[in-house]
Amino acid sequence: MLKKIIAFSAIIAVSLLVFSCKDDVLPKPSSYLRLDYPEAKYVNFENECPFAFEMNSEAVIKKETDCGFTITYPKMKATIFLTYKPVTKNINELLRDAQKLTFEHVIKADDILEQPYLNPDKKVYGMFYQVEGNAATNSQFYATDSTRHFVTGSVYFYAKPNYDSIMPAASYVKNDMQRLMETLKWK
Repeated sequence: MLKKIIAFSAIIAVSLLVFSCKDDVLPKPSSYLRLDYPEAKYVNFENECPFAFEMNSEAVIKKETDCGFTITYPKMKATIFLTYKPVTKNINELLRDAQKLTFEHVIKADDILEQPYLNPDKKVYGMFYQVEGNAATNSQFYATDSTRHFVTGSVYFYAKPNYDSIMPAASYVKNDMQRLMETLKWK
């Protein structure tokens, strides 16, 4: 009986020595998703509507209703929605509606950055909003000449709002929206 216990103990000891002599386990280095987007090339967009602007040549534009457009980025599953409304002594109402649309996202947003835009030469005045956090939209803007024209734009992604995951695409589209707003001109 004593021989069996000693033999069993020896087998366990040798097994522990053999199986515990592995290389040290090292943690895997962090990896990051690499998202390469093409460098934006802009083209002028103009039709019968009372405004024109520059847009990314990779995007697909489609007229919806009464000078409202969707600008789609199929590879990013993102769409910019543009809406045009004529100003008919209702500028305060249009401004209030545009601001209300942005601040409805305050529940999910971590922060909303406002960037005023003024271009007196082209008579384009507006506000660009960058919404940080898991809100439905990450960027919005409105632009007006205060007397005849009013344009709003907002971007939506066809994915669950997870700011960290869509941030590279959101940043790319945000830059395109800012370019659109800054190149906006009235006819």
